[in-house]
Amino acid sequence: MKLISIALLVCLVVSFAAAEQHSASAAAGMSLEQIEAAALTGNPEIRVAARRVAVLEAHAGRAGALDDPLFMYRDWGTPLKQPWNLNEAQNMFMLQQTFPGSGKRAARSQIANSEIEVARQQFEAVRRDVQLRVRKAFYDLLRSYDELRIHEQQAQFANQALESARIKYTVGRVPQQDVLKAQIAISKLEEHLVMVEQEGELARAALNTLMGRDPATALDVVGRYSTTVHIPSLLELQRLATENRPELRAYVAQESVAEANLSLARKAYTPDYTVGLGYMLLPEGSPTRNNYMAEVTVNLPWLNRRKHESELQEAKAQDETTRAEFEMQRSAVMLEIKEALIKVHSAQRNLDLYRDTLKPQAEATFKSAAAAYQHDRTDFLNLIDSQNMLLEVESSFYRTAAELDSRLAELERAIGTSLPERGSETQKGVQQ
Repeated sequence: MKLISIALLVCLVVSFAAAEQHSASAAAGMSLEQIEAAALTGNPEIRVAARRVAVLEAHAGRAGALDDPLFMYRDWGTPLKQPWNLNEAQNMFMLQQTFPGSGKRAARSQIANSEIEVARQQFEAVRRDVQLRVRKAFYDLLRSYDELRIHEQQAQFANQALESARIKYTVGRVPQQDVLKAQIAISKLEEHLVMVEQEGELARAALNTLMGRDPATALDVVGRYSTTVHIPSLLELQRLATENRPELRAYVAQESVAEANLSLARKAYTPDYTVGLGYMLLPEGSPTRNNYMAEVTVNLPWLNRRKHESELQEAKAQDETTRAEFEMQRSAVMLEIKEALIKVHSAQRNLDLYRDTLKPQAEATFKSAAAAYQHDRTDFLNLIDSQNMLLEVESSFYRTAAELDSRLAELERAIGTSLPERGSETQKGVQQ
């Protein structure tokens, strides 16, 4: 069997062995679902957002509560010459409690509960953002496995081609230039290896950090790319976003906060009452030494109209601002959905193009060039160009496959929920 044919056979064996080896190691790797679960429990950003919700939930219990009751002791008429003689003084003991005007406590409770809902939706937005970053890093790492496998195949062939060029040069069938070109091809593969390893390490460090682990922790992943996905219509995606996007739901809750603040501001002219009940002990010899007293204090908000009108105007302006911000956020979300949808469709088309057209063509061209070079029907430059083209196309194929899943993750982030059941069987990241 001739040398180039042997090289092709070796490439196939190396490809199969690499796939088997990676499949065996993948058994100990983490799936996307496992990494997402670890990130949702261990990510520092998610823990901070959860604590913010807990703080507001703790605050809600006192939002509509009454103010603390007051106890007062008053000593009247104690002789200066006998400051210890309390029998000659009037001693008064009193309890006081302030009651807000009608509806104020309920409005404060509504504000607190709506603020909790805002925090919960912000928490969900953080979770979705972390999930998006997890998926992007996951597919980057998965892609690096496939590019490393491609590199191993191409490096094996390049070494075999270098050896073939040396043999042919020794017997005078090819010029020394072919040997030098083969050496350059091997050096270019080393450059490719450095880039792929760097991208893989960066993705691994990002995943560890997102899971709340040390970035240097060893990590292996196992998973599949999505190859064919059913995407709902734009109108359906917009409907899903309106119902599920956390940022939009947060603005709905913020509108409730603004409305409750407006209601509370309108109740500013409803007076508050302070009720007091006391016991008075008069000096000895008084006709009635034991007495009680009761008092009611009412604030007069009508006499401070400028303050309360300003509060009312501020609440109205805040309510209008919140509504305008909601519309602005909604427009931004609709644009984000449209952009994500365009990117998903483009990635899907590119993946189909690489899988169905470019990849088979590049493989056929490479095999043809290898056979032609073996029989001295082409020069070594054509063989190297064919190898480089195959390497570029295969790398682009897996990059496009990873990009499709990243774009799908962006689309799911844009609508705030998972897409309907994905349509087709997916392809393992470690195999073609």
